[in-house]
Order: sequence, then structure tokens, then C-alpha cells
Amino acid sequence: MPDVNQSSSSGFIFQGFSDYPDIQIPLFCLFLLIYLLMLQGNVLILTVIYQTSLLHTPMYFFLCNLAFIDMFSSSVSQPKLLSMLLGGDNTISFGGCMTQLYCFMSLTCTEFVSLTVMAYDRYVAICNPLRYLIVMNRRVCVILFIACWMVGFALPVSHTVLISHLPFCRSQTIDHFFCDPSILLTLSCASTFSIELLTYVLCSLVALPAFALTVASYTYIISTIIKIHSATGRKKAFSTCTSHLTVVSLFYGTILITYMSPTSQYSSTLSKPFSFLYTALIPLINPFIYTLRNKDIKTHISNIIEFKRSHLQLAGSVL
Repeated sequence: MPDVNQSSSSGFIFQGFSDYPDIQIPLFCLFLLIYLLMLQGNVLILTVIYQTSLLHTPMYFFLCNLAFIDMFSSSVSQPKLLSMLLGGDNTISFGGCMTQLYCFMSLTCTEFVSLTVMAYDRYVAICNPLRYLIVMNRRVCVILFIACWMVGFALPVSHTVLISHLPFCRSQTIDHFFCDPSILLTLSCASTFSIELLTYVLCSLVALPAFALTVASYTYIISTIIKIHSATGRKKAFSTCTSHLTVVSLFYGTILITYMSPTSQYSSTLSKPFSFLYTALIPLINPFIYTLRNKDIKTHISNIIEFKRSHLQLAGSVL
């Protein structure tokens, strides 16, 4: 009879990128740069929106929410990955692994719901602009914000509890750089059918409705934009949606490709790059997608930079 949950006392060992021992330091420098740029980009968005009263609208309120989610979700796995590459500490306790697993799934669910709320916000702004600030008032925005986080952190509880009670007796080595739910199921010597079924149920409860609502919102948005007679008006309406649509496509694509396949077909060779894409690169490029395609944010960033520069020049002339 296998040793029941022997990993609960000794924890797990991440394999990470140990297959490439000669480039651990270059990988550390690259991943550190990506992580720092991600933090800087999202903090910049938060700072600009906070300091600019003209940006205190529902659209930018939810953009701030997405920036927080990106920073937290990336911080679930990246600091540990950096410590593995620099110090070689590839171990993680069982409790630490389960905490990382829960936070990862919770923030992923929260982002699914948040992106759907942002799609609804764009739907109201474009399809019902005269009532936009009435429908998306402060109270509604706060309720939607709280709902995003409550739903996101409530749904994965049962999933995490079931995984934590599995006997992990096949191996203590996780061929990944964080506690990925798919690979944890492959390490168990017990049947994981009920957990896999629950995974599809969670996807059905969160991902599919979120995707359906997003598609429905953009169907109405596109049909409304097509009816706009002015070419300038159509271009402006499209510009407010393309950034969000790009983020949605990247996030949904990587998550669904990685986690909608059966555990028996799991491949760490494919999972690692896809996982790094949605845990590190997407949180990095989200701020750039929103800033590069958003004239309001670019204008206010330029104003803030110019103000700081003139302030420093004035201070230098005084000294």
C-alpha cells in the first residue's frame, strides 16, 4: 500500500529550469527584468489614474482593478522562480504549495470575472452612452469590484481542499516552476477523476459564462459601431475596445489551451512556456497594451513626466 501523502511532511521539489544549468544566471536576469517591468508598468497605470481626476471613471476604475490582479498573480510564482534560479532553493513546503495553488486559481478566476465586467462596461459605454454614468455609477462599480474578488476566491476552495487530501506518492518532484494544478494531479497515486470533473465544472461556472458574456457584449458593441455614420466616431469607438479585446484573447487563449486538456495528456514541455506566458508576460504586456492604444493615458503620462522634469529643472536652478 503506498505511503499516504508522504509529501505533506517533506514538501515538493521544483524542477523548474534546472535542465539548463549553464544559463541559470542569464535566466534570472531576464525573468527579474520582466518582473520589475511588470511591477513598474502596473504601478505607473495606478499612479497616473490616481493623480488624474479626469480618469476617475468606471473604465479606468476597472483598469486599476486589472492592474492589481496582474501584480498579485505574477507575484504568486515569480519571486519563488527567481530564488530558484539565483540561490538554487527548489524546495517548497506542502502548505506553501497548497497556498500557491489556491492563490493562483483564485486570481485566475478573479481575472476571468474582471475581464467580463470590463466587457460589460464597454458595452454600456458604447451601446447606451447617455445612461453610462447612471448605469455604471460608483455604487455599481464597487459592487462589481467586490463580486469579482469574492467569486474568484470562493470558487477554488473546494478544488484546493480536494487536491490537498490527495496522496502524492508517485514523486515529490514537480516538473514546473510553481504548483500547477494539472501536474499535481499527475503526481497522485489515487484516482483524480472527481477533481478533473470539478475542474470542468469550475470552467463551466466561470470561464464559459464569462466568455459567453464577453462575446455577447462585443457582438452588440460591433453591431452598434457599424451603425455609426462618422468614420471618426467609429474609429474612436473601436479604439476604446481593441485594447481590452487583445487582453481577453491572450488570457483566454493561453488558459484554455493549458487547462482544458485531460490530465493524461499533460505535457510539462508545453505547459512551462504557456504558464510563463500568462503568469509573467501577459501581466507585463497588459499595461503597454492599454497605454500604447489609449490616448488619454499617454497624454497624462506625458503631462506628469513634463511636470516632474520642469520641477526638477526649477529645483536645480534654485540650488
